[in-house]
Amino acid sequence: MNNPADRPRKRLEDLRSRRWYASADIRGFAHRQRTQQMGLRREEFMDKPVIGIVNTWSEMSPCHAHLRDRAEAVKRGVWQAGGYPVELPALSVGEVMVKPTTMLYRNLLAMETEELLRSHPIDGAVLLGGCDKSTPGLLMGAISMGLPAIFCPAGPMANGHWRGTKTGAGTHTKKYWEELRLGRITPQDWVDLESRMTRTAGTCNTMGTASTMTSIVDAMGMTITGASSIPATDSGHARMASLAGERAVAMVWEDLKPADILGRAAFMNGLAVYMALGGSSNAAIHLLALAGRAGVDLDLETMAEVSRRIPVLANLFPSGNCLMEDFFFAGGLKALLVKLRAHLDLSAPTVEGRSLEDALAGTECWDDDVVRSMDDPVVPLSKGRTLVLLKGNLAPDGAIMKSSAGEPELLRHEGPALVFDGPQDFRARIDAPDLKVSADTVLVLRGAGPVGAPGMPEWGNLQIPKKLQERGVTDMVRICDGRMSGTHYGTCILHVAPEAAVGGPLALLRTGDTVRLDAEAGTLDMLVDDDEIERRRAQWRKPEPRYTRSFVTLYQAHVTQADRGCDFDFLMGTAPVPEPEIF
Repeated sequence: MNNPADRPRKRLEDLRSRRWYASADIRGFAHRQRTQQMGLRREEFMDKPVIGIVNTWSEMSPCHAHLRDRAEAVKRGVWQAGGYPVELPALSVGEVMVKPTTMLYRNLLAMETEELLRSHPIDGAVLLGGCDKSTPGLLMGAISMGLPAIFCPAGPMANGHWRGTKTGAGTHTKKYWEELRLGRITPQDWVDLESRMTRTAGTCNTMGTASTMTSIVDAMGMTITGASSIPATDSGHARMASLAGERAVAMVWEDLKPADILGRAAFMNGLAVYMALGGSSNAAIHLLALAGRAGVDLDLETMAEVSRRIPVLANLFPSGNCLMEDFFFAGGLKALLVKLRAHLDLSAPTVEGRSLEDALAGTECWDDDVVRSMDDPVVPLSKGRTLVLLKGNLAPDGAIMKSSAGEPELLRHEGPALVFDGPQDFRARIDAPDLKVSADTVLVLRGAGPVGAPGMPEWGNLQIPKKLQERGVTDMVRICDGRMSGTHYGTCILHVAPEAAVGGPLALLRTGDTVRLDAEAGTLDMLVDDDEIERRRAQWRKPEPRYTRSFVTLYQAHVTQADRGCDFDFLMGTAPVPEPEIF
């Protein structure tokens, strides 16, 4: 039933919101009375689909700084289509300001989204977000709630420029920080740069986690097709938001819910786009969580298999040399989808009420350097992949790496471990002149996982010791049970599972132990005999929790490991959400 004309149309009396508004008893009176208290006429909200606009706008989230305006555009579309729009503020998980990481609060946003939609008279939803964890958080909650929902991506910021050089948020921040440490730019240059790199509202303008996730969700059919590529401050972005509002009303009448869109075909299409984008390693965790909510069987092995078939085609930082605005002008995600046609299920449905094939009709690519073809990739499969799955006695449940972002000569490596227990230990020792370290050393940071940190922060792109940088070392093998920013690069092994804090083998590794990496074989091992490993395991003691109250305590007690998506164990699956009693 991909065609809305083939779906049974919902009747007015079937609208969920009528449980609040339509009854003649005292409760219905109170609901209508209080809505009119806000200045609305009865005719403006009665007998209409109520569309909840879940908005993650915040003055602490520059990526979402324009979403108050976009909510107004969504409302225009809802009114135009005969609906009643209501804006529902939700937790804003803007990555930059929230510490230790917004990943700690992704599940809280998912819970809030589900509960906002459950507890209010809402028939359908438009989800406004875009910065890293807001996309999966909003969708996880909407999937579980099961109401018609459409995602409206925040959009990337405009290109940055500094002294004649195109600059991308995150990727160039890291690059110029290293330049500053080595004295190649001055502190005055650094201050000048910070006011010029990020010029407009919107998410990172590289293929970081934000654009990786919005693009994947776009390819999975949960947005107006191509919406993820529109720059945040482009006038077309407001028009797209209005269209999303209009479409949300139609989806209510069609009873078109996330479960009707997010089948296995949608996830496989999303994986194909993930690999072709050279997307953020963080997407692996979020896709596992989304699939768990949607009841779709997905694992890291499936992701790795897709990665072996599809090279990086999008010429975007950090794998390429262009930015999201260039991608938009080249044709955006729709152009990439056309280049990937042979690897997509084009019959997959979309929230537009048509198949992906119909949504791509007439699409062209306007710049074949920015959006490459399969026979002219940015990074050939022989040089690296978007996602490599590693297993071995250091990561029995898996670890991942983005080999396309590392040095090819390091993808097969053997060297001594240098182990750090948490970020404070790392900061205290990494630049010490007497640190025993060489280019062959494997830097290891543990205690950064979902339970240990807690929240699995982006600590995995470990700083190379300054004394090695001064000798020209630009990359080293690095291992962490945390994550890495999607805007970063390097030979970084991430998401080691089980993590050290729950007794994973990473907790048993010691400085001086030899670590062997073979990316092509998919292995990661410490060359320590089994008897010694078991002796160390018997001596290991679980760390005391840092928190004994607040949401973090709930998080540490119920979060799953990285190979299962770091969702809460009690929220996974497709059990129906009970409707609230109205009494």
